[in-house]
Amino acid sequence: MFNVLVGNSPASLESFDCSNPHKGTEPVLASCPSMQASQQHRSSVMASRLYRQIKQEVEPEPYWFPQLPPIDPSLCYSDSSHEFHFTVESSNENFCTLESSSANGSYNAYNSTSLVGFSPNGSPTSQQDSQSYPSDLHHSPDNNGGSPISGSCVTDDVSDLRDKLKELETVMLGPDSDVIDSKTSPEMGTWRLVTDAISRGDLKQVLVFCAKAMSDNDLLMAQWLMDELRRMVSVSGEPIQRLGAYMLEGLVARLASSGSSIYKALRCKEPKSADLLSYMHILYEVCPYLKFGYMSANGAIAEAMKDEDRVHIIDFQIAQGSQWITLIQAFAARPGGPPYIRITGIDDSTSAYARGGGLNIVGKRLSKLARYFKVPFEFHAAAMSGCEVQREHLQVRPGEALAVNFAFMLHHMPDESVSTENHRDRLLRLVKSLSPKVVTLVEQESNTNTAPFFARFLETLNYYTAMFESIDVTLPREHKERIDVEQQCLARDVVNIIACEGAERVERHELLGKWRSRFRMAGFTPYPLSSLVNATIKTLLENYCDRYRLEERDGALYLGWMNRDLVASCAWK
Repeated sequence: MFNVLVGNSPASLESFDCSNPHKGTEPVLASCPSMQASQQHRSSVMASRLYRQIKQEVEPEPYWFPQLPPIDPSLCYSDSSHEFHFTVESSNENFCTLESSSANGSYNAYNSTSLVGFSPNGSPTSQQDSQSYPSDLHHSPDNNGGSPISGSCVTDDVSDLRDKLKELETVMLGPDSDVIDSKTSPEMGTWRLVTDAISRGDLKQVLVFCAKAMSDNDLLMAQWLMDELRRMVSVSGEPIQRLGAYMLEGLVARLASSGSSIYKALRCKEPKSADLLSYMHILYEVCPYLKFGYMSANGAIAEAMKDEDRVHIIDFQIAQGSQWITLIQAFAARPGGPPYIRITGIDDSTSAYARGGGLNIVGKRLSKLARYFKVPFEFHAAAMSGCEVQREHLQVRPGEALAVNFAFMLHHMPDESVSTENHRDRLLRLVKSLSPKVVTLVEQESNTNTAPFFARFLETLNYYTAMFESIDVTLPREHKERIDVEQQCLARDVVNIIACEGAERVERHELLGKWRSRFRMAGFTPYPLSSLVNATIKTLLENYCDRYRLEERDGALYLGWMNRDLVASCAWK
């Protein structure tokens, strides 16, 4: 977690070159301590009054940005053979980040030569050193709220704000500024720390200050810091610069109330080049997180079903069906022959978009694979959200050994903090009533479900910093595919966590300790993972950077990057 520095802690002021408002008085003040103290007190009072005056003059009315229209790019899906060819070509194109506040393509919130955005039709757009603002926010046709935008909005005249801030700094940071009456002007310490972080280029700390300002509803500070952050982030820079671009996007979207639109528009779709995997498959290949989750779940299922002749697997978020390729192969090699396998695939329209079609695509792909390995196979599609699933949709048959798979899915279900229906716990009780032999759980080890905004922001910053650093060691920064992977598979989650609340926030992760409590309340008991599965995953990690780590604790497996747990896997019965 990152510490937020507030109050009057010592901070460097070397970044400021303020004029001396008391020039000519130094000899007198130096020779008269009482006069010096009196002058310092008056300066402090002046600073406090000036701060409040500036804040009243430039504090905007409720913040507004035009809304992002739904993006509906053309879809492309390659249903080739199961031999995948992973090729990545270098790209020297410059990109700009997501345009959360662009309704017509004319407003670009970022001033950067390396940020990626979208045109109104959803295609990537390239822009160089763009810093354009709405020409007429006050009378914009997109302002459907009916009320005009305040003429004193800070975004209307950034240079005027800078002049006012400079004047404030001059008064606040005059001679002998180390002696400040904090009771008279408590804002001074925070301003000094913020400006010091900016002068040092401490992007993480500036992000934290910006989120804190938003949490405190200090829009003057938040908007000023957003302007500074736009100069510091880049989707082709260091990991923190790339993550910072998307976290800044989340902050902007939170003010504009456009986070839900971005989340729905950004889906991890198939790339248009037929010889590339989907972006999620690229992430699957370059980082072990998804592969770790799938392998650990498959190992538990294979172990539980080793003596069964008929196996029914219910996958509550089957996506493109990649998890089951290796399990079908493993069952094919089982001594005594493979079992009859039936898979019920549940999924919603988001994954249909990513696949370029419905669940029939998954069924055809897996059926083709099963025929190749001579495994008796049947696929049943249930095209719906997990919130809609009822017992009759699962078509459980007598005589089948049942396995249920929750891989990176349950955190999308609303719980008691969102809905009285509490689909998160309802699904667990439903599954328990089916008497499964094994239930697998794979989830991100993060705490963003019920955490308030600022704590959630810090957790997201910490978690995704490790994620972006791990991607950095595999995919070179100049590769366009890395930008696409991060933008479409990670950025949408970041924006949703930061910008959305209530039912619109669907990325609601919980730590494994909380999941354990939910499973136990539903009547489950732990199903220990076999030592063979653990050994196989350890062998897998040998193909990746040595900064990944695997740890077994309390019957569960944790995959992490350096000192941060990122994914947890366990099984239940």
